[in-house]
Amino acid sequence: MTSYTSGNPTQNRTAPQSIGFLLLDNFTLISLASAVEPLRMANQLSGRELYRWHTLTIDGGQVWASDGLQITPDAAMHSAPPMDTVIVCGGVGIQRTVTREHVTWLQAQARQSRRLGAVCTGSWALACAGLLDGFDCSVHWECLAAMQEAYPRVNMSTRLFTLDRNRFTSSGGTAPLDMMLHLISRDHGRELSAAISEMFVYERIRNEQDHQRVPLKHMLGTNQPKLQEIVALMEANLEEPIDLDELAVYVSVSRRQLERLFQKYLHCSPSRYYLKLRLIRARQLLKQTPMSIIEVASVCGFVSTPHFSKCYREYFGIPPRDERVGSNTTQQVAMMPIPQAMTLSPHSGPLGALSQARNESTFASVRL
Repeated sequence: MTSYTSGNPTQNRTAPQSIGFLLLDNFTLISLASAVEPLRMANQLSGRELYRWHTLTIDGGQVWASDGLQITPDAAMHSAPPMDTVIVCGGVGIQRTVTREHVTWLQAQARQSRRLGAVCTGSWALACAGLLDGFDCSVHWECLAAMQEAYPRVNMSTRLFTLDRNRFTSSGGTAPLDMMLHLISRDHGRELSAAISEMFVYERIRNEQDHQRVPLKHMLGTNQPKLQEIVALMEANLEEPIDLDELAVYVSVSRRQLERLFQKYLHCSPSRYYLKLRLIRARQLLKQTPMSIIEVASVCGFVSTPHFSKCYREYFGIPPRDERVGSNTTQQVAMMPIPQAMTLSPHSGPLGALSQARNESTFASVRL
């Protein structure tokens, strides 16, 4: 993955960034809300219009979300207002909802140097347009295997979200919230993104090292019941790891067959996969509980803390103590007086929301 390229810092401070959300048929509403709400709160907490947004469809007509709600967009994509960024919102049946017109329009946006993003299964549309070739990409796990097969030039990942140069993609559910908080942090600082997280009662902003929990049966299909059974045994025995020979006996395969299954379908040795499960569990405990590092090491099957720390650093790139320090860091929000004069139009969605937010106690509470 390569570094994310943000816009001109001076421009970010003087003009609001404009983001267009392209809604595909049967898009997931929770992913759209998770992407839009941080922008609204960024405006509210800063006390000014840092972001403006609008929804688009192929012809400006109403579109159905996957939960049956009907949304009236702000514009047709061909008559969209000027935009800095376009984010494709996908959902159910993405292979059927992406049209040639979508592809052509997205390619035109890329030629105009727009930043391009996607949430849930929206990455499929960008890949279909050839706009993710050579890029790292995240997508909802249900679409992962199909995208890997259909678009081999795209570097697929199980990460919750991925920022790669001027492309940013996320999986579904609430993962777009984490992605947008990171983008806001890079545009306007960590203090603002931390304050947004507090307003949403969001305990921890997840990062690019966090992965989706992809069901193994989805990755393997129904053709490898032995391998699924072995992994289930591993997951159920993290505190006291089972010897690999015993695992082989439990599922009636030889040790050599066990090794071959893991190498062929999971691209690693059984011991490496088992270690990965234990380290991922350790990371969850470090970030989400007050357990000591010694306790975490013990619960995850490590015989000594130094061995645990060594394995953790090799896998995640940082020692366990630094992981905990990073997750417990709190940001203090600097209070500033509410501006006396605001010239806001109530007719624009983002401006209307910002105008209404003026009466909130948090309005303009973050100093940029």
